[in-house]
Amino acid sequence: MELTIKEYGALCELEIFTINGVDAEYDDFGEKYDNDTENAEDYGCGNMRFFPKPATGDILSKYRISIDEYNAITEELTTKLSFGSCGWCV
Repeated sequence: MELTIKEYGALCELEIFTINGVDAEYDDFGEKYDNDTENAEDYGCGNMRFFPKPATGDILSKYRISIDEYNAITEELTTKLSFGSCGWCV
């Protein structure tokens, strides 16, 4: 599997995300959201987290990956898109 994931330096988005030469979307693999909005600054995040979702045959086929590769991708996305509180957008 050829995997390239590069996050922006200060944003909660990915600058580059490709799998086997296919431009990928993180929401094919899970959801990213602020898990603690009550403690966030206005226009900031209290606890940004990525939550993987179960693999589907469509996603495995779309990116030509195995279930083990899918799980490795979700682990990487969890690391890169879960960072706690942030006030960058403030």
